[in-house]
Amino acid sequence: MYVDVNGARTYCYTGGKPLEPGRPTVVFIHGVLNDHSVWALQSRYLAHNGWNVLAVDLPGHSKSAGEAPASVEQAAGFVVALLDALGIQRAALVGHSWGSLIALEAAARLGARASHLALVGTAYPMKVSPALIESSLHEPEKALRMVNTFSRSTLAPPLGAGFWVYGAGMALGRRVLRSNPQVNVFHRGFVACDSYAGGEQAIAAIQCPVLFVLGTLDQMTHPKAAQGLIQAARAAGRQVQVAQLPVGHHQMSEAPDETLLALRDFLTRIKMGCNARPASADSYSFDSIRPLMAAVSCPICRGIAAPRMPAP
Repeated sequence: MYVDVNGARTYCYTGGKPLEPGRPTVVFIHGVLNDHSVWALQSRYLAHNGWNVLAVDLPGHSKSAGEAPASVEQAAGFVVALLDALGIQRAALVGHSWGSLIALEAAARLGARASHLALVGTAYPMKVSPALIESSLHEPEKALRMVNTFSRSTLAPPLGAGFWVYGAGMALGRRVLRSNPQVNVFHRGFVACDSYAGGEQAIAAIQCPVLFVLGTLDQMTHPKAAQGLIQAARAAGRQVQVAQLPVGHHQMSEAPDETLLALRDFLTRIKMGCNARPASADSYSFDSIRPLMAAVSCPICRGIAAPRMPAP
């Protein structure tokens, strides 16, 4: 689906379903040198299970026209403008990596209009190595290989276990980079991550529950780097969940089912007002979820344990 946002043609993947009035909406926001396709499983599943889905290509990325955002703040303004353009009053925001900072900043600006906030592979501050920033500008192919190596938990590209994930990441990065011949969106995205300084103010301003989906083997945004945001959200009195998955930085491709499960649990339980928890505390590992779900009395939560894709 294409939408005019700030005078530019913007692409949003809707999971193969039209937007329907009265359904809750979830917006998926990708990271640096990614696009809507990284959310393929999660977006399509939710679209076929009661949600309006907007998996967006940020301006200047892949299928979206417009000027590529040079900061987290600019990208967050775009997300707010997207909802306004579609007349959507309230939405859940889900972001990965750079997209998690964008979702965080957008949720702070939206206030009560943000129903949920899910931060996948997040960190604050999200500092990027100066050498990697420089390489992304002058040697983007080299930088792309570095990022895809350290983003995966296998650390065995291109011939080791899980090499297909590495290859898919390389192909996607090249395609997104080629999609904008005017701007190096690789370098611009890294600079935006590195320079963002509004995380503490944003997390204190959000008015919705927040989920952190963290990879225990993530070397790009180590789980420890999210602890400041987690503590700040709790200090602000927000409902906080932390899901720890045994993967690296690309949770959606390394552990698509587990990532979907964490998101659906978070969105569904809070949406339906259910008090069941996947663990005794608000932090849990994925290994603890499946056996516990079998014992949950709530039929909504009990069904979460085995997410399945709808028929095409």
